[in-house]
Amino acid sequence: MLRTPADEILIAGRFRRGAGTPISTVNPADGTVITTVHAASAEEVDEAARAAAEAVADPAWRELLPHQRARLLHRIADLVEEHADELSALQTADTGKSLTETRALALSAAGTFRYTAAALETAEDALTPARGPYLTMSVYEPIGVVGAINPWNSPIASDAQKVAPALAGGNAVLLKPAEWTPLVSLAFGRLVHRALTEAGLPTALLSVLPGKGRVVGDAIVHHPLVRRIGFTGGTSTGRSIARSAADKLIPASLELGGKSPTIVREDADVDQALAGVMFGIFSSSGQSCIAGSRLFVHRSRYDAFVGELVERVRKLRVGPGTDAATQVAPLVHHRHRDAVADYVDLARSEGGRVLCGGAAPAGPQYADGAYYLPTVIDGLPNSARVCQEEIFGPVLLALPYDDEDDLVAQANDSVFGLACGIWTRDARAAWRLARRIDAGTVWINTYKQFSISTPFGGMKESGLGTEKGRDLIRAYQRQKSLYWGTAESPLPWAN
Repeated sequence: MLRTPADEILIAGRFRRGAGTPISTVNPADGTVITTVHAASAEEVDEAARAAAEAVADPAWRELLPHQRARLLHRIADLVEEHADELSALQTADTGKSLTETRALALSAAGTFRYTAAALETAEDALTPARGPYLTMSVYEPIGVVGAINPWNSPIASDAQKVAPALAGGNAVLLKPAEWTPLVSLAFGRLVHRALTEAGLPTALLSVLPGKGRVVGDAIVHHPLVRRIGFTGGTSTGRSIARSAADKLIPASLELGGKSPTIVREDADVDQALAGVMFGIFSSSGQSCIAGSRLFVHRSRYDAFVGELVERVRKLRVGPGTDAATQVAPLVHHRHRDAVADYVDLARSEGGRVLCGGAAPAGPQYADGAYYLPTVIDGLPNSARVCQEEIFGPVLLALPYDDEDDLVAQANDSVFGLACGIWTRDARAAWRLARRIDAGTVWINTYKQFSISTPFGGMKESGLGTEKGRDLIRAYQRQKSLYWGTAESPLPWAN
């Protein structure tokens, strides 16, 4: 079994009870306490960082050839696949997500390790053209100790997207899972620990350090031995991390919030667009940075499209993630559900019309869970707060547009620039719009589809840097230039 005992977290390569404040993890489907995790303390972060620095310098790790390191990544992928059902069940209990989604996330994590292993085996240093009597080379070396700080909505997938390239690059990782959802990251840590032990490698290459952000997260970010930060989460926290990274002059990648537009042109396939819009916002119960939370429909189709959308949304099945029939699972925590409800109340106060949803579902089966009905709101301008701020829940704001210039102006009128969806039969219009919209990822006649081979990142306040892609390992390495003199005289003026 992968379930980590309540008194054990992974510190400096060893499982033991953390000295920090205990954290009770709650099943959002029924409000029951799953377990209590003894979090890490700031002193234990320091211990983990020092052990990680020693592990990076250990010849057993430092001198490992690329194909040998790739073998480790493949072994981790094997273990994740082998335990995919357990990881899925644990993540569903911790986050409320459906088993279908959490199993897909576990398999995605395994795929990330396999792709990274392949990229590692084919990555090369380079000879670079020289203008002089010397040979020049560009080589890549580990950064050292990396801090990886992840959110609660897709923990194992986010963990893999940082841990895999960091290990491939020869680094060690301090992984901080979200306070609300530490269990699957701790289970993942057990698998990595097992793979490292089997390979005879330093187990301090990965620590999993749950705890409060202002304790554990701050200790990681500010630690002098941590030389790179990878963060996925809220924009305000991202700004704080960026300031700390700037003070230390270290790189940081920040995948932050979104308020993504999904666009239905007048020539769109209506059934395809309806299904795609609903999936884009209501899958994961809207708890996704890329959720298509602002719907723009051409005015000539607006009333008919939104009317049909509302009818279909009302039929979505709300229930626990363990029920195969569930389409909208509970939100991650009761406090988060209440924050989403507050935004809907704000929309009402701003003059918005709640066309469906707008409340917790009624019935004894929902009484103790963090459920919220899928909600569609219209009647507000794009300037309204609920159209500008990230709600991170199953709430869709519908807005009409008149022409392409009006559409682009409204869609780009946001501090965010993470994702966009376009529904149209016109390939030229799709290409034109995709280039005009401020978004790091644009989907055309699909939504929320990913490939580990394709870079992912945001514009504006949606973040800095990218994850995934062919060069994902290079983001966790530092480049060095080497010059090898070939002339008889070492310097131009030497005799």
